[in-house]
Formats: sequence, C-alpha cells, structure tokens
Amino acid sequence: MEQLSFLSVPSPCVGVCQTDARGYCVGCLRNRDERFNWLHFNDAQKHNIIRLCLQRKRRRQYAKYKAHQIAVKEQQAKVNPQLDFEEEKEDKLDFGDFSLD
Repeated sequence: MEQLSFLSVPSPCVGVCQTDARGYCVGCLRNRDERFNWLHFNDAQKHNIIRLCLQRKRRRQYAKYKAHQIAVKEQQAKVNPQLDFEEEKEDKLDFGDFSLD
C-alpha cells in the first residue's frame, strides 16, 4: 500500500534541457521516458527516478575524478620523465608454508 503524502514530489529539472551522448539530460540526468512521463508517475516512481538520478550523478562525478587523476599523472610524467608515477603494484606474497599454530 502506498503511503499518503501531502506534498507532491517536485521535478528534478534544473532548466538545462540538453541530452548527452547516452540520452540523459545534462541538467537532471533523467532519460527521455523519465522526463516526458514525469507527470504520469506516482510519488513512489518519482522518488525512484530521483534515486536513479543521484546514482547517475555520482557515477559521472567519479568518472570525472578518475579522468582528472589520469590527466594529472600524465602531466607529471611529462614534466618529470625520469620519475615513475605509475601506481605501485602489489607484490604477490606466497604464504604457502605459513600457518598459525
């Protein structure tokens, strides 16, 4: 049973109505169906769409963060080619004969 609410769920639209290459709005990160059918969804569906938009925003922010990290490492490698800025790789340790007695 759906819980009653006194206030309707506001649209996450921020007025930047452009789509990216994947079909999501650049402003609110809703897809085409979510934007066009917003008025026909019930409150539970609207809350779910907002949750999905927040996930998409976090993924986009993380992708930008990772791209920035890579760009910084590439810039450091150009400035100081003699230094190795690659991520340290974990050495694989062999604990085959190790036991806790």
